[in-house]
Order: sequence, then structure tokens, then C-alpha cells
Amino acid sequence: MENSEVKEKTIAVLPFVNMSGSEDIEYFSDGITEEIINALASIEHLKVTSRTSSFYFKNKQIPIKQIAEELNVANILEGSVRYANQMVRITAQLIHAKDDSHFWSETWDRKLENIFEIQDEISLYIAEKLREQYGHFEIQDHLVEKKTESLDAYEYSLKARYHYNKWNPNDAQIAINLFEKALELDPKHTDSYVGLADAYGFMSSTELIPPLEGWQKVRDFTNKAFALNPQHAGVHYQLANLAFFQDANFDESFKHISKSIELKPNYPEAQQFISLLYMISGNMEKAKHHLETALDIDPLSQETLFYKAFFLYRSEEYGKALDLYDMLLDNNPKNIPAHIVKSYCLLQLGEYNEVLKNMAGMPKELIVPGERLGIECLANILKKDNAETQKYLTCLQIEAQNSTSFQAHSYLYLAYANMGKKEEAFNWLAKVVQMKSPILLLSFNDPLAYNLKNEARHQEFSRQIYGLTPSFADSKNQKPPLIDAEAANHYTEKLIRFIEEEEPFLVPNLSLRSLADQVEIHPNKLSWLLNEKVGRNFNEFINHYRVDYFKKLALDPENSHISLIGLTYESGFNSKSVFNTYFKKEEGMTPKEFLKYKS
Repeated sequence: MENSEVKEKTIAVLPFVNMSGSEDIEYFSDGITEEIINALASIEHLKVTSRTSSFYFKNKQIPIKQIAEELNVANILEGSVRYANQMVRITAQLIHAKDDSHFWSETWDRKLENIFEIQDEISLYIAEKLREQYGHFEIQDHLVEKKTESLDAYEYSLKARYHYNKWNPNDAQIAINLFEKALELDPKHTDSYVGLADAYGFMSSTELIPPLEGWQKVRDFTNKAFALNPQHAGVHYQLANLAFFQDANFDESFKHISKSIELKPNYPEAQQFISLLYMISGNMEKAKHHLETALDIDPLSQETLFYKAFFLYRSEEYGKALDLYDMLLDNNPKNIPAHIVKSYCLLQLGEYNEVLKNMAGMPKELIVPGERLGIECLANILKKDNAETQKYLTCLQIEAQNSTSFQAHSYLYLAYANMGKKEEAFNWLAKVVQMKSPILLLSFNDPLAYNLKNEARHQEFSRQIYGLTPSFADSKNQKPPLIDAEAANHYTEKLIRFIEEEEPFLVPNLSLRSLADQVEIHPNKLSWLLNEKVGRNFNEFINHYRVDYFKKLALDPENSHISLIGLTYESGFNSKSVFNTYFKKEEGMTPKEFLKYKS
């Protein structure tokens, strides 16, 4: 599942350095970074490392090349933010990691009231430079929209997200209060509703607040966000979670998570969630594809690594899964899902006593009673301790009668399966399906129930629970060419004629977008044309003409008094190293070798 190949259309945005002189402004520089990541992530065919993995390197003195290797990206964006007296200075530089070369840098001094325009300008500029250097992808006219008219609301939301990202109860509550303040100032701020849904989802799933109360808040805030913006990827992600974990509706969950990915392909949480849906419904090939996408975007995320371990468990590679769960638990001993699936791995490996020992030593607040009871019951069943099995099974049967004891519902099904009581397992399953127990969606096809898999009733229940095995339609494979064949030939002829007659390549700062304006074609279409019809990216195309122009100048005796560097600048190059690179690529030798050969 490892991918060692570094593709050129890849970038990581490192946390912008806070140059404001106060840690109280840290939220602002973090927020700017996150907004740029989100903007770039909306571009199809550009792989952007997610916030979690990029922020792993915050305040760490690690060489750029090493960071790029760990994140498996070709390019790094780094920068700084200075914020004072409603003025913002943002600097950014784009680095090609392999040779640590800076091929673009810029500084913006703006009023805070223009913050969305600055984010949009930076994101568009970066995207354009990457496209000119590495080849075609489509760029929208704007990557950052103005999300609120209230700058105070925006600042509250940035502060809230800063605290939420710390993933602990105290900061989650601070985030809730700040999101609420943002909504007091702007009741139509979609991101704050999504933020509240996120925060209450975290509080509910960890049972820091009563789950029923918390999940109802998640539903209310998500519905409000959906009413404001039904095309928000985060909204559909929340709807997918609600459909799965609250409504036990697999089809509805799959529909929303597919929409979330369609809106934002570079969304690791959505990619790993759809991977989970494929795993539990039995389509491991599709699960692997989306999991690899999530790992590619977010390679250092503990959550994504959890899903990788879960994939290994579902693939019956229990030893490998166990090693990865141990690593996750070394990093965070309170990772509840890791403790649970680690227990499943140990059960599959026959380590029943170790499971019982782990459960006995685990703090009560770390694992819900139904989960602990179910795992201990399974351990005793597999251990063939009849006396203990009967004791635990009786407790599990009693607990499972509660309509909201979702863990107990699933463990009783698994208990019957491992006791060889197939009829009892399926009869109980019929009752649980009627209860709409969400944990059953996870447990039905679990390896711990594999001895039921070939039964006819199992197939019937599979169709009932998961429906017809769904498939995410990848829209990028369905798009027609940007330009039809006749128009492409027309524009290619027009472009070449313009280049040869007007010589725009002599302008050092010529951009793809400015050339598109001169040729009167949309930049996306020009980018496509260069790559599909001419067979070069923008820089290769323009620098080819510059090299040819240099050769004419250099071979003209009248220019013998001009130095090579002078001729380089006369030809439209503004960098000696770029000139030397492209000249050798075109001619297979250095400029001095070329002139010596021609003399």
C-alpha cells in the first residue's frame, strides 16, 4: 500500500509562521494556512497534503527535502503572516523540494477587510505556477469565496477551529463557544455550523456529553448548514456520519459521502469513510483504492493510519494490523477504537488471556460497558471456558434487550456465531435489523462472523443491510475534452502563428494566463491545448522559443560583444539556472559547449 513515486502535481502547505509578535495571534496564521490548503484542495488532479499531516511539522526544524519525502510531495509552500492594526502582510514562497530551489515568491500587504481576496490571489497564483511548471489541470476563476461580511465572525471562526483542532474536551468546549459567537454576528456563516457539528460529534462519540443529546445537536447544526449551502463537502460528510451512526442507513450514508468526495476529492476524512463503507460491505478492492487516496493526502494522520490497520484486519492480516495498532496506542494510549480492534486481532491470533487481561486493566471511562462485556464474552467463548461463557453470555443477552445498547446487539450476534449457534445468530439478527442498530453495519461482515458468511440467510441479510453493492462514480473519468478536434487545430495554428510573429516569450514574466488573454482563449483551454496538442507544459513551450532565440543571437557575429548572460536576458529568461537547465534539455549540451561546437 506504499507509494514511493513522487508525482510532480503534488504540494504540501506548511504552517505559515506567525510573525505578529504574540502567541494570541497564532490562530490567525494557522487559519490562513488552512484556508489556502482547502482552496488548493478543490483543484482536481492536484494532490494537496491535508492539514493534519502538514501541521505535524509546525515549529520543527526539519529540512524541506526531508519533509517532502515524508509527505511524498514534489513541492512545498512556506510563508509567514504578520497581523497588526487591521493590516496583514503575507509572504509565501514555492519550493521545488528535490533541489531545494525557490521558483516563486511574493509578498502581499493588505487591509484585513480584503483577507478573502488575498487568500484567493495566493491560491490562484500558486496553482498557476504549478500548472505552468508541471502540466495541465483546470483552475476555477476563484478558489476562495467570501464566506461572511463580518470580519469579527470570521476571526471567531478561525479561533474556534484553532481550538477544535487540539482534540480535547476543554478546547472543544471553547470552540463551541467561539463558533456560537461567530453565528451571533453572522447567522448565515455555514462554516461555523459545520464547526459546531464537528465539535458536538466529537463530544458525543467520546461520551463527554450524553450521546443522544449531542447527536441531535449535530443533526440540527448540519441541517442548518445544508440549508445555507447544499454544495459544501463538509456538510455532506456530516450527513454521511449521521446516516450511518444514527440512522443505520448504509445507502444514505454512501450517497452523502460520495457527494462529499465529488465536491472535494482531496478530502481525506471522506476518502477514508468511503473506504470503510466498501470494507464492511465486502468490496476490498474499492476500499483499498480510497484508503490509498486518503493515505496519499494525509500520510501522518493517526486517524487515517487507524483505517489502514482496520483494512489489514479486514484482510485477515492480523499480525500486521496488530503491529500498527500497537504503534497508534504508543502514540495515544487513549485511542479507544484502536484498543477495540486490537482486541479483535488478538482474538483471531488466539491470545484470549491477553485480551481478558487488557480488558481487566482498562479504565472504565476508556471503554463503554457493552463493548467491554462483548469482548470478554467472545474471549471466553473462543477460550472454551464454558462456565465463564455462560456467565458473560447471560449478561450480554440481558444488556442486548435495551434498544439503545448497540454494542451489545452486535456482540450477541458475534457470540452466537462463534458458539456455532447459527439459527440463534440469524434470528437475533432479524430483531436487531428492525432496531436499526448502527454498530451492526460494522459487525455484520466482521472476520469474527466469517463462519456465517456462506449461509444463504447471510446473503439475504447482506442485501437488506447494505443494499446493492454501491460504487462511487469517479467524475474525472467522464469528462469530455475541453476543446473539440476542429477547434483544437484552429487554436493551435493561431497560437503558433502568434508566438512566431509577436514573440511574447521575450517578456520575462510572461504567464500562461497573460498569454491566454493575448491569444483570446480561456487559460484552462490553453493549458489543455499545450499539453494535449503541443505535448509540452507552458514553461517547456515558452522556454523552447527562448532557447531558439538565444541561439540566433549567440550565433550572430554582431552580438559577439554581448556576454552569454546578457544574451540570456535578451532572450526572455530572467534566471541563469533556468536558462542552463532548459538549454541542456533542448540541445543535450551546455551553452558554451554548443557555441564551441558551432564555431
